[in-house]
Amino acid sequence: MSTNHEIAAVFSTIADLLEITGANAFKVGAYRKAARSCDDESRDLGALVRGSPAALDEIEGIGQSTKAKIIEFVTSGSVQELEALRAQVPAGLPVLLTLAGVGPKTVRLLWDSAKVTSLDELRVALDDGSVASIPRMGAKTVANLREAIAAHDLAGSRPTRVPLGVAIPIAEAFLARLQRAPGTARAAFAGSARRGRDTVGDLDLLVSTSNHAAAREAFLGAPGIGKVLAQGDTKCAVQLASGLQIDLRIVDDVAFGAALLYFTGSKDHNVYLRERAIERGMKLNEYGLFRSDAQSTRDGAHVCIASASEASIYESLGLPLWPPELRESHGTDFTQAPPPLIELADIQSELHAHTTASDGSLTIVELATLAKSRGFHTIAITDHSKASAQANGLSVERLRAHIDAIREAEATLDGIRILAGSEVDILADGRLDYDDDVLERLDLVVASPHTALRQSPEAATKRLLAAIRHPLVHILGHPTGRIINGRDGLSPDIEALCVAARECNTALEINCHWMRLDLRDIHVRTACAAQCLLALDCDIHSADDADNLRFGIATARRGGLTAPQCVNAWDAARLHGWLRSKRSR
Repeated sequence: MSTNHEIAAVFSTIADLLEITGANAFKVGAYRKAARSCDDESRDLGALVRGSPAALDEIEGIGQSTKAKIIEFVTSGSVQELEALRAQVPAGLPVLLTLAGVGPKTVRLLWDSAKVTSLDELRVALDDGSVASIPRMGAKTVANLREAIAAHDLAGSRPTRVPLGVAIPIAEAFLARLQRAPGTARAAFAGSARRGRDTVGDLDLLVSTSNHAAAREAFLGAPGIGKVLAQGDTKCAVQLASGLQIDLRIVDDVAFGAALLYFTGSKDHNVYLRERAIERGMKLNEYGLFRSDAQSTRDGAHVCIASASEASIYESLGLPLWPPELRESHGTDFTQAPPPLIELADIQSELHAHTTASDGSLTIVELATLAKSRGFHTIAITDHSKASAQANGLSVERLRAHIDAIREAEATLDGIRILAGSEVDILADGRLDYDDDVLERLDLVVASPHTALRQSPEAATKRLLAAIRHPLVHILGHPTGRIINGRDGLSPDIEALCVAARECNTALEINCHWMRLDLRDIHVRTACAAQCLLALDCDIHSADDADNLRFGIATARRGGLTAPQCVNAWDAARLHGWLRSKRSR
């Protein structure tokens, strides 16, 4: 776990324990915001403390108190306030927070009213009726707690957040059912999935319809549902057999825009919009934007200013429409127009793809035909180098024969350039897996780390800088090597990598596979600020991998990427001019 994640976990734990002990809600909220800020910070907080602690003042959501605790954690490995809170709260109590559907307020209620201080004590209290006797803890709550305990015993912890590439197809399958239901006007997914976060805690769906019963039936009748959690006129919730929760909100079409805005979030962005509305004598909620003064009423209700579309609400608040991917809290000035973010239609080439020569399932011609069908002008064949033995990496002799095969394929297929490239391993010491005389024969070199992914941040930075600065390298592939929900990968100094990449005219890759999304969004933000080049590649191993481009686009947009900074969005002349520039030594 990186230092940033460790500090974010400290602040989240402090917030949980404060809420359990009944602390002020504003203090709890401040720690939760600090946790999000630390988790979203692209710079290594440990390095900032050791080198320039004043830079912590630049991070939104970090005040003097939380800054002091960051410094305390980095220098001592612990935070005194956290230890003091742990001393106040029975050691077994925080374990209850790992139960699905159980939050700090419920834990406090169980502690205060039933004297529950551990999971075992909760089991006893459920059996002897102590929990059922607590106000607002009826039979349904008792049943939910029993199921949560059973799930905990089976899985050992709260269900893992689901990768975006798994969640989106599930959301789209549910939306397809809702759109076919009689009376449906509009349907969409919201929440963190719509904002393009790399993982999703649950799915939020929205439908506007004149037939609530039909929408409800379509939703609850979907395959794969393990449990129905709620089924009301305007809200339904289910849990899939996999553990993923899906919530549905049923609204009138006139309020669809307001509901979509509200349930998309983020929480911080919603707070910003509500506060702006209040400053202007209005109030904003999931039903619309309303006049809030007593005179602005009609039939006893406040007059609605805007609700049907997100654009109308932003306009009424005197703001430009901001895309969902940028509705986060990163010190953004939302009164200014957002950048023209990159779109799927901008992509004109794929520069990272594998064939049957290494560990892919498509031939050279099949890959090129796939790229051509998508309207691309260029496809780069980049099979693995010899160090990736597990991926059938190519020896120098096999690579030379492979280059000849690529040249022959290009001669037979009109309408697309096929480049002879390689995904070359960056060895632990920063050397590349092929010698320079071999690299010079390639049209394109993607240099990637595949091993030694637990190096120290200093070693990782030195290693990746060596690859970026190598005159024959075009792209630094999946720079951290992370696997979502699998491994953290390297934690290099991203800022240093971006500065070097700009100086060397080397592109940093956003690997679009939903298991990677590497660079991640916060790193893309740093790269955009540094004005270095970025590549959006699908790392294709099978035909379906090409569809992962949309997840990479979402990550790129969250980082603020525009088309001119992305080499895959360039026309053929500009792209191939850049590729040749790395061969004019």
